[in-house]
Amino acid sequence: MTKQGWLALMAAGTLFTAGCGTNALEESRARPVVERYAALTYENYTDVVKQAEALRTAVEVFVANPTEARLAEARNAWLSARTSYGQSEAFRFYGGPIDDEDTGPEGQINAWPLDEAYIDGIINSQEPLTQELITSMNERDGETNISSGYHAIEFLLWGKDESDTGPGNRPATDFADEGTAPNAERRRQYLSLVTKQLVEDLESVRDAWAPGQDNYRKTFVAEAPKEAVLKILTGLGSLSGAELAGERMTVAYDNKDQEDEHSCFSDNTLADLYGNAVGIQNVYLGRYGGTDGAGLDELVAAVDPKLNDEMKQRLQASLDAIQAIPGPFDQAILGNDSSPGRQKVKAAIDALRAQTETLVEVATALGIQLNLE
Repeated sequence: MTKQGWLALMAAGTLFTAGCGTNALEESRARPVVERYAALTYENYTDVVKQAEALRTAVEVFVANPTEARLAEARNAWLSARTSYGQSEAFRFYGGPIDDEDTGPEGQINAWPLDEAYIDGIINSQEPLTQELITSMNERDGETNISSGYHAIEFLLWGKDESDTGPGNRPATDFADEGTAPNAERRRQYLSLVTKQLVEDLESVRDAWAPGQDNYRKTFVAEAPKEAVLKILTGLGSLSGAELAGERMTVAYDNKDQEDEHSCFSDNTLADLYGNAVGIQNVYLGRYGGTDGAGLDELVAAVDPKLNDEMKQRLQASLDAIQAIPGPFDQAILGNDSSPGRQKVKAAIDALRAQTETLVEVATALGIQLNLE
């Protein structure tokens, strides 16, 4: 979702409201969950930055000597970088460091869909290329005028996807002076600058969650636990429903259009969707990678064990349903509604919607009213 779309939802008040509820959420139980969430968030963003730095290294190696082998390495680094970032999207949608209305860099990091001609226009112009130019052009005069972030890098590495069976296939010679594509030097420069900017934007979000600092994390863990848990649930419910089931799946399902899939150039959309669902599960269970701690599941189990079991089953059902979609996603959405691919996509959408409804029930059980779009 573009930053403008997210801000419009916030302005309309469609994402959530806090109600009086009950006193089911005990501070003594909630405090460790809030602290674990902050720690988990930092762990996840630390991996995000590490993988983005590895991507930058691969890009710099490639632009120094554009070969097919080095292009493949840069593509693999991009795919790896998406793994941890997809999980981190569970920390969005409540005005935290990633998408604060005034300072959040999310629109520079992961905005989509992207008009390919817009980036080509910047590369083919006479404007001196700088990070400042690239960020200033992002979403200028239109939501699809994306110039920065993961998907700008994705387009540069893969090119437009014109295949029914695989991703885009931009040749390395597009970046080589001896190639036939115009402005190869500027294309190399653009790729280098946009990757550097991505790392810097992600570092700013990671640092906002660093422990022992005077930053957002310090404020977050000092909040009344009920307010912090409301934010946590808002992030999970908004990603699960309006964003994942809605914007990222239903729009593409309804339109049957490759341009509406999340990572359309690399055909990484299914992995993106799965990563998002894993991120939701991580937060609910209080775990990330090899670490574990107090999660929302402990709060819910204390007030309604049956609901907690249902929630965990919903989370796993969504993961299983996404995994069952045959790839690539842009082919699974085609055909009539009885086609196997579309049936699997629809089943995943339904699973995510059911998961979202159960998240609302979880909030209610904790004395929190969660009104999602």
